[in-house]
Amino acid sequence: MIRVIIIGSGNVGIHLARVFLNTREIKLVQVYNRTLEPLKKIEGKVSTTTNLNELKDADIYIISVSDNSIENISKSLNFTAKLVVHTSGSTHLNTLNSSNRKGVFYPLQTFSKNKELSFKGIPICIESENNNDLMLLKSLASLISNNVYILDSKQRFNMHISAVFVNNFVNNLYYIGNEICEKNNIPVEILHPLIKETAEKVQTLAPKDAQTGPARRKDTATIESQLKQLTEHHAAIYKILTDSIIKTYS
Repeated sequence: MIRVIIIGSGNVGIHLARVFLNTREIKLVQVYNRTLEPLKKIEGKVSTTTNLNELKDADIYIISVSDNSIENISKSLNFTAKLVVHTSGSTHLNTLNSSNRKGVFYPLQTFSKNKELSFKGIPICIESENNNDLMLLKSLASLISNNVYILDSKQRFNMHISAVFVNNFVNNLYYIGNEICEKNNIPVEILHPLIKETAEKVQTLAPKDAQTGPARRKDTATIESQLKQLTEHHAAIYKILTDSIIKTYS
């Protein structure tokens, strides 16, 4: 039985709490958050606290807070020599306070509090300072996921940059596409099959081979006519991406 405490109940923390509570080999000892409201989602299922000085004993303490808060939270812990990990994709292992053993437990996925996810297919990236802690993190990750990767801080940082491109930026483009549809009284669901096919295609084809569209064809007439229809902000984004595609295939 691996005993775990989660520090923070944002999107990642709440999802981890849910999957740990439903995994027999994991004992979720406690969940901390600085305010009570987010803890109501798991109230009655696990011990909760808003006081870092009240944290109980555990094998692993998982800090799941904003990147800017990780260092301060780790410095505020009133114990030493415990395994303390964070869930950030872009924060170096050494950001954690050296009074405890350091590690990373990073689930690579987009999390929304009200969207249920199966962890079995979610990649979990782990890192630690010593092999014993690495094996403990691997055991914990393997209990909830079939995809566990050992990455150092540099690899994880660059992987997170890749994730920003394929998830965060792409989602903003979805928003722009939806906005254009709504302004022109077009049902946004008309885009859904295209979105699905694009996502599925790059799992079997290299993205470079999967590229289509006017920029790939160097269809300058279409590109110019579409630019004229866009707002200044959207046109700037359109042009940057078009230039990138043209350069890729030049």
